[in-house]
Amino acid sequence: MEQYSDGYMEEEEEWDREGLLDPAWEKQQKKTFTAWCNSHLRKAGTQIEDIENDFRNGLKLMLLLEVISGEQLPKPDRGKMRFHKIANVNKALDFIAGKGVRLVSIGAEEIVDGNVKMTLGMIWTIILRFAIQDITVEELTAKEGLLLWCQRKTAPYKNVNVQNFHLSWKDGLAFCALIHRHRPELIDYYKLSRDNPLENLNTAFDVAEKHLDIPRMLDPEDMVNSVKPDERSVMAYVSSYYHAFSGAQQAETAANRICKVLKVNQENERLMEEYERLASDLLEWIKKTTPWLENRTTDNTLPGTQRKLEEFRDYRRKHKPPKLEDKARLENSFNTLQTRLRLSNRPAYLPTEGKMVSDIATAWKGLELAEKGFEEWLLSELQRLERLDHLAQKFRHRCQIHEEWAAGKEDMLQSQDYLRVGLNQLKAMKKKHEAFESDLAAHQDRVEQIAAIAQELNVLEYHDVQTVNARCQRICDQWDRLGTLTTQRRQGLEEAERILEKIDQLHLDFAKRAAPFNNWLDGAKEDLMDIFIVHTIEEIDQLLHAHETFKQTLPEADKEFNAIMALATEVQRLAQSCNLQLTENPYTTVSPQDISGKWSDVKQLVPKRDRTLQDEMVKQQNNARLRKQFADKANRVGPWIEDQLDAVASIGVQRSSLEEQLKKLKQYESATTQYKFNMEELERYNQEIQEAMIFENPYTQYTMETLRVGWEQLLTAIARNINEVENQILTRDSKGISESQMNEFRMSFNHFDKNKTRRLEPKEFKACLVSLGYNIRDDRQGEADFQRIMSIVDPNNSGYVTFEAFLDFMTRETADTDTAEQVMQSFKILAGDKPYITAQILRQELPPDQAEYCIQRMAPYSGRDAAPGALDYMSFSTALYGESDL
Repeated sequence: MEQYSDGYMEEEEEWDREGLLDPAWEKQQKKTFTAWCNSHLRKAGTQIEDIENDFRNGLKLMLLLEVISGEQLPKPDRGKMRFHKIANVNKALDFIAGKGVRLVSIGAEEIVDGNVKMTLGMIWTIILRFAIQDITVEELTAKEGLLLWCQRKTAPYKNVNVQNFHLSWKDGLAFCALIHRHRPELIDYYKLSRDNPLENLNTAFDVAEKHLDIPRMLDPEDMVNSVKPDERSVMAYVSSYYHAFSGAQQAETAANRICKVLKVNQENERLMEEYERLASDLLEWIKKTTPWLENRTTDNTLPGTQRKLEEFRDYRRKHKPPKLEDKARLENSFNTLQTRLRLSNRPAYLPTEGKMVSDIATAWKGLELAEKGFEEWLLSELQRLERLDHLAQKFRHRCQIHEEWAAGKEDMLQSQDYLRVGLNQLKAMKKKHEAFESDLAAHQDRVEQIAAIAQELNVLEYHDVQTVNARCQRICDQWDRLGTLTTQRRQGLEEAERILEKIDQLHLDFAKRAAPFNNWLDGAKEDLMDIFIVHTIEEIDQLLHAHETFKQTLPEADKEFNAIMALATEVQRLAQSCNLQLTENPYTTVSPQDISGKWSDVKQLVPKRDRTLQDEMVKQQNNARLRKQFADKANRVGPWIEDQLDAVASIGVQRSSLEEQLKKLKQYESATTQYKFNMEELERYNQEIQEAMIFENPYTQYTMETLRVGWEQLLTAIARNINEVENQILTRDSKGISESQMNEFRMSFNHFDKNKTRRLEPKEFKACLVSLGYNIRDDRQGEADFQRIMSIVDPNNSGYVTFEAFLDFMTRETADTDTAEQVMQSFKILAGDKPYITAQILRQELPPDQAEYCIQRMAPYSGRDAAPGALDYMSFSTALYGESDL
């Protein structure tokens, strides 16, 4: 028979051809086989003394077979003639052959004639069939299974190394170890020594015969003195140990199954606790960070807003990336956990309320929604505040000029000095007042500009607008008073003009020409000292052009300056020629020294303005270089990220093995890690651009924000695809799916997933099932069958079927998984068929940590036959699989 392919029957043929048996082995076999036969014949109240003679008539041979098989053989022939004996032996041999055993070169005549070799061969065949064949350990049979059982049982014992069924047993320690492993109270193993083999063998054989009902089948002296003990004799004797301890073996098998199940549950619980902790930490961070991003207010100052921008950059560079990794790791852990639960026939894991993957995704989406536009808003706010700061400086500058001009004007206008002077002086005062009115009118535009700037600062919500408004109000109030006082003084002068009429024409001409020129000088100085802000080369070009246009007016202004100064020189000459004491020009407050000084200032400011504008041109050229530098890099990095995203997305639709897909994804992951320095380089360029206050870049369509988003999408896509492929490999290996089956499932799914969303609509799913050979009839029963399948793959009625659910459905029936019933049966074996188990048995049969795991979670047994401390293993077993609640 094929089940004897372990080598023993082939060995029988070789043994038969040799024709001789080693005398020492023959002696050992006769003793062992005789004892083995008697261990069964005593149940029928008989025994044999001489194995080659006592089986010659076939009667005891037939009796032996009836005892060990439990079956009735044909009635023996009672005659004593040779043919009667041959007939009886043939009945025994026919019975053996009927059990599927192929007898090689063994005939009834040899047994009847007392052929020792043939008789021993026949008994060994019986031992193989009825004592050894049914021994199985890890799918190994006969000799290999028995040897593996011995190795496992003796593995913890010092000085025992079972490698065969001859030399490994000579010192007796292996026999003692087998007994001590199952009945430690019978032998004190640790007092034994391999230097005393006879003592060890006798101890083992005596204890086995007295306490285990295993008769002596080996002779200690033969074992020690043989160069190589007979393998068949040792196997026959060791098989008796196996059968004696089979009950303990059954309990060990049950304990191993329970340990396996509990390890799965313990690991799953650890993963659940880790998920809960990570989810809580991530949600707490999002909850803390989102309001900060949603707060679109600043202290309305440039330094405060710059600090807020730096805080946001730190958030993007340092704080968010680790949290994004936590989110990806959390999603991967959740998917892996659900796969583990599904493969181990456990119910799906439902996180604490508010901590679902979808809750985390929603919270993360809220975070990114709050983050969206935050940096643009900050930069816009910086630009606004920079303009505000510029306006405020311009306001203060113009206010200072006006206040310097207006200083003392009220006192001058309120003075009634014209009542104490002569005509010429009065006319001079009047002319002077006319000049002042002209000057006053000229300053009207500046006051209006001051008010306009103040209004713009109010509209733009300048942070120190109260100070601006107060100063503007003071200037406007003073301006109104100056207008009133000017009118009042003019009326007084006109009243006195009837008396005093002579005017010094020369002074008057000077005053008339000096006043507007002086005002022009003031305007020129103001323009040359004007604070400007530009963002492009074109804007600075415009300022340079305006400056060049101004410089072209300087020759004409120089002529006017010389003409005005000529009037003053003429006054000096006339006074000297007439020996007159020179007095101040009564018609103007502008002196030749004022005109000369301001003209000198203007000429000095012109080259200074040249340098300032040129410096700004250099700055704008550098800004243009920074823009191009960033654009060149961005225009390479952006398409690379897009290509990688497309490549990663295409892997799932390729006809390749999962391992090849995983290898490619790992390569993309490695390439992305190596490419990261390009993103870091872009971040440095972007930092330089923002520090240079550059707000737009016409050389590229990519912004740092879009590149960051693309980079994060690439990292997430690679991590998610790696996790999905690993889970598919885990599913395939756990379910025993072939690579071709997995490819067929994946290709069928991808074929009907037209939109590449990794999920199928019900119609698409139905078509996919039909393509895989499912017979879904087009009638009411077919629709009912399909709805039953949909309830399995889409328990939440989402309206679509994911690839994971599809794969789980396609492999569900092939899974070799443990069940609640199997675990319950294992506990029942440990409990000795009782409906409850005790903590003592659990601690005795299971590893310490798993025993305590069961004790802490098992409910007390409440049956009438409950012993003190009885525990309910049935409800515990069903709870492991989500079929009940403890």
